[in-house]
Amino acid sequence: MRIGIVCYPTYGGSGVVATELGKSLAAKGHQIHFISYALPMRLDGFQGNVFFHEVEMTSYPLFEFPLYTPALASKIVEVARFEKLDLVHAHYAIPHAISAYLAREILKKELKIITTLHGTDITLVGLEPSFLPAMKFSIEQSDGVTAVSRFLREKTTTNYGIDKEIMVIPNFVETGKYRRIPCDEVRERFAPKQEKILIHVSNFRIVKRVPDVIRIFHEVQKRIPSRLLLVGDGPDRSNCEILARELGLQDHVRFLGKQIELVPLLSASDLMLMPSQSESFGLSALEAMACEVPVISSSVGGLPELQVHGETGYIAEIGDIDRMARYAIELLTNDVKHALFRKACRKRAVDNFDEQRIVNQYEAYYVQCLEAAS
Repeated sequence: MRIGIVCYPTYGGSGVVATELGKSLAAKGHQIHFISYALPMRLDGFQGNVFFHEVEMTSYPLFEFPLYTPALASKIVEVARFEKLDLVHAHYAIPHAISAYLAREILKKELKIITTLHGTDITLVGLEPSFLPAMKFSIEQSDGVTAVSRFLREKTTTNYGIDKEIMVIPNFVETGKYRRIPCDEVRERFAPKQEKILIHVSNFRIVKRVPDVIRIFHEVQKRIPSRLLLVGDGPDRSNCEILARELGLQDHVRFLGKQIELVPLLSASDLMLMPSQSESFGLSALEAMACEVPVISSSVGGLPELQVHGETGYIAEIGDIDRMARYAIELLTNDVKHALFRKACRKRAVDNFDEQRIVNQYEAYYVQCLEAAS
């Protein structure tokens, strides 16, 4: 198949999944064309049947904001026409599925559109009154629609009154790469006195509740010699740095910023904290589980579908810092239980969310949509 993939290229779950999906499909022999305003972050290395097409943006004084949606539609038209695409896989309904629809109308030809809903497009952006009709239209006009969790599928049908079938295909992890590796050097750097290491990975948006991570760690640190690694960057980082200093944790918390290579950091960690307010799936948690890191998370969105309470970690209500801290202390002080949880994390990641298992589902869904009557 000749597949166009439209995604955000930045540091975030949807871009990561879209890029890894494309690379995996290319490894299976499909021709993959990424279309975006910049090279996707994880599109590293050379693959002969992977191509990148940059959306050119022009600034005009007449328009206050960049016109990305029509520019993207024009680029999809160009790529579809000259590369003879069979389908376009749009990750996010706005603006990607809208642009794909425009491209199909311009081409006046059969071009299948698959739209994957990742979360923010449904739970935040799409609910804005100015976007809601366009969001619903783009979903209904897609030939196939997938969501990364049952929670997100139910949210979509409820919020938008959509009767269209939405297939749940969860996010995935390359378990051959994301696995626990020797990490003595990393542990020595961050925990030279053999302290426990807790980790959090996110884009530091308010919905990630990173201040709660620091407060949970503050309670843990009172009982257990420990260090906290905060990976990522975003709008809430400055507030978190101030909070860490106010709590006297500046010598125990390391802000590492954006990191491409997470496996060594995860392999050195004993526990992941994810107290999010909104999480349609929880890709960072899955990557941690594949590296045998138990997860303490909130009970929101797709997280209860990802991990098993009392087996791969613990789940608590949003904002329940005390309970999450107690769960963390319990695991970090019980070596036998922690070892069992680590083993269960790895098994669940491999058995349910391995890359090849999920990519095969996408591949079969493409074929199903291509063969369906127009």
